[in-house]
Amino acid sequence: MQLAIYVKVLKEEYLAPITKLIKAIKKLEVSLIFHEYIHKELVMRKLLSSNENVFSHFDSSHQNLPKALITIGGDGTILDSLTIVKDAEIPVLGINAGRLGFLAVSSFDTILLLIKDLQSGNYLVEKRSLLSLSSSRSIFSTPFALNDFVLHKKDSSSMITVHTFLNGQYLTSYWADGLIIATPTGSTGYSLSCGGPIMFPKAKTLVITPIAPHNLNMRPVVIPDDQVITFELEGRSKTFMAALDARSMNITTDIQLAIKKADISFHLIRTHNHNFLETLRKKMNWGLDTRNN
Repeated sequence: MQLAIYVKVLKEEYLAPITKLIKAIKKLEVSLIFHEYIHKELVMRKLLSSNENVFSHFDSSHQNLPKALITIGGDGTILDSLTIVKDAEIPVLGINAGRLGFLAVSSFDTILLLIKDLQSGNYLVEKRSLLSLSSSRSIFSTPFALNDFVLHKKDSSSMITVHTFLNGQYLTSYWADGLIIATPTGSTGYSLSCGGPIMFPKAKTLVITPIAPHNLNMRPVVIPDDQVITFELEGRSKTFMAALDARSMNITTDIQLAIKKADISFHLIRTHNHNFLETLRKKMNWGLDTRNN
């Protein structure tokens, strides 16, 4: 069995557990390949041999794909791993090295048991919806998002107007700082902080959430995920920001944009005892009475 390892930012506190983890995994007769960034950093610190196998990204054209991609970090690292697996749909197993996350829920203490589960086939794969961006000119090298697509004004400029259409039919015009299109996975992210609803990961829906709307009666709208969402942009500034997850680019009003559910999905590895409701309660501190603390 071959596993790939990806780290977005190699923090000093990661070094000891990562090197310990690598040694332990190799004892399980599992071959490892390393993302070029973590390989370079560990070799520089003389914690890894320069002869290890290295990768930069995968896609559906690659042969001999790894069984899984292990990410070390947090939810942001898992989001970034989409630019690594692209359309190859390699299952991703997230090790949470920081705070409790919605996506990265495993720990260094449990990862060896999970790898044994991978060897024996004792695990689940959740297929999470992705957004796919089409545009009149290329903006992103990986035009997919696991969490959300965001249109936003730049810096301190005045609010923008986003004329929004569903399958070609006019929905409304949002006078706001921006607009979020979120998947069920992304409903607990930026959309939630802007007043959007929480959606279960398996829901076949998307949510449109305005950011600081000028009209207070503009509320988040949940729509079926078979809708194609298109936009026309207006504003005093002719330049706006478009973002897929945490990746952002500047765009102009003349560009044509369309968002829909992607034909591919993001594969997230889960154990049989993983419980979304429990994660939700812990993350949101639901049922916690802090009045006497």
